[in-house]
Amino acid sequence: MDKFRDFPPFSLTRLLSTVFAPKPGERIAILIDLPDPSGIKDFAFLSNPEFSIQRHAHDVFFRGLHEGGLAELGLTGGDLFAYAITGGSNLDLPDRCVAPDGRELSLERDVYPHYQIILCISTFSATAPLTAFAKRFGFRGATLHGVNDIILRTGLAVDYNEVSRQAEKLRKSLTRADAFEIDFAVGGQKVTLRLQTDGQEAQKSHGLCRGEKPDVANLPAGEVYFVPTGATGEFPMRYKDGTLGLMHVDAGRIREATLLVGRQETIDEHNAKLSSDPMTGELGELGFGTQVLPPSGRDIQDEKVLGTLHVATGRSDHLGGHLTPEKFATALNATHDDILFAPHKTPEINVTQARMYRDGRTTVVIENYQPAEHLRAALAA
Repeated sequence: MDKFRDFPPFSLTRLLSTVFAPKPGERIAILIDLPDPSGIKDFAFLSNPEFSIQRHAHDVFFRGLHEGGLAELGLTGGDLFAYAITGGSNLDLPDRCVAPDGRELSLERDVYPHYQIILCISTFSATAPLTAFAKRFGFRGATLHGVNDIILRTGLAVDYNEVSRQAEKLRKSLTRADAFEIDFAVGGQKVTLRLQTDGQEAQKSHGLCRGEKPDVANLPAGEVYFVPTGATGEFPMRYKDGTLGLMHVDAGRIREATLLVGRQETIDEHNAKLSSDPMTGELGELGFGTQVLPPSGRDIQDEKVLGTLHVATGRSDHLGGHLTPEKFATALNATHDDILFAPHKTPEINVTQARMYRDGRTTVVIENYQPAEHLRAALAA
């Protein structure tokens, strides 16, 4: 089966016009990250196959703008800048950047104040820091970390007007919930995580970033999310090395991890981090995917798939939460890390059921990675 069959061809101008509705004369810039930002000089990074994300930024976005995109959209600029790779999701961005002609510049002095639209196509997500800079300098933007061929042909090829409509339907079906409970099955064991949401308005990542208000979209978009006010219980987590651990949660934070399968050393390292910087264990997001998309191998798209859900630890200020970088013991710990539960990402873990508690009623929203009747009915409305 051709997984791209149901998607139109990718169009840069359609994407940018839909997401931003740009005004004539607005200036646009593209940011990429490199281990050494000077690698952008004379586009030297293009010769290194390791920089596939940055190549997409150049070949698809930078060249697309300069080969007719700017004129078609009525935009100006189209400049490309590189900053030093941060090494973690949503860590603060360095100020130094480099232009393709080798000039060393300042993002805060030479870039943020002078562009109305900024795209950040990077290895690690920059949504949190770029959102803060957008509010400070007044630009709009989008973060597209981890872009690959599948994302370009599916998650970035869709009509974001429709993505926004579908996300709003699901947002309304989940908003003002008092709490959610998620049942997990792993290795014959069943555990439950309860997240308090206390009747808050659900938020949506829907890809539209129009108008005068400073804002940053996360692309591909398509999720409904909450910033939990508390959490208790347990949930499994798959580490990067394949180790499975059980997270023990109390008062909104992971307090301790215990080994299920894999390396005890991985668990010990995590517990040492939780002990030295407890904020790293705070649960700062609960998100539900809203789109029908193929897995891309990158969480930026895969967490937007309908039937999946994710929780996140750490920084939450870009989502309306209280946890800002200065509250961590060290700056390098101030990440926002999504923990995605999806069949292809966590095959050893099943979300047997996710339930919403609202207005004194209990409503099933997900069963075995499939949207339950409540969500299906909302989408069909």
